[in-house]
Amino acid sequence: MYKILIVEDDLTIASLVNENLKKWGFASDYVRDFNQVMAEFTKMQPHLVLLDISLPFFNGFYWCSEIRKLSKVPIIFLSSHTENLDIVMAMNMGGDDYITKPFSMDVVIVKLQAILRRTYTYYMENQNLEAGGMILNISDTTLTFENTNIELTKNEYKIIKLLMERKNTVVSREDIMTYLWDSDSFIDDNTLTVNINRLRKKLEEHGIRDIIQTKKGMGYLLHDERVF
Repeated sequence: MYKILIVEDDLTIASLVNENLKKWGFASDYVRDFNQVMAEFTKMQPHLVLLDISLPFFNGFYWCSEIRKLSKVPIIFLSSHTENLDIVMAMNMGGDDYITKPFSMDVVIVKLQAILRRTYTYYMENQNLEAGGMILNISDTTLTFENTNIELTKNEYKIIKLLMERKNTVVSREDIMTYLWDSDSFIDDNTLTVNINRLRKKLEEHGIRDIIQTKKGMGYLLHDERVF
């Protein structure tokens, strides 16, 4: 799931864009404290940033330059500025595209998807996650173990992917629920337990035992070791 950070001081626009992105399956959020843009960026580690130019304290050009010191993440400027000078400056500062306000959400979505495809498709198609003898192919969502495919449901795939990405690290129940359902508030806590138990049983049927451990009061940990 691609993560999108929205840096827009008009909270009506920010909220509207955020809601639309979530409907399209993105994990998005918007900045509330414009003194803490880089802190939000570092915390979220987004795949793409939607960035306004006119912001409190420091403008979008400044934050673009700050982001570019740390990351090559795609940046799309959203602005009511239509002057060529602003567009040129945005591109020169490291922006990847420029959308003028008022804008159509359809245009935003299409441009965003195009940039994400160009930036990440090759990487994702050639990325495998490995742990405990298991290989998870991100491009086709298949899990293999000793040359045998293990059929996964959508939720099982998302759980094993998250745990493999953070192998040997405890992942909280809240993080997993947010990743699965975009919320940790309105999901019955037992629903996650049921999904985890089904995944464990499926792995055990293929000879993979005790690889997902419960850390009481903390979450779950996937060991990068095979347990026989």
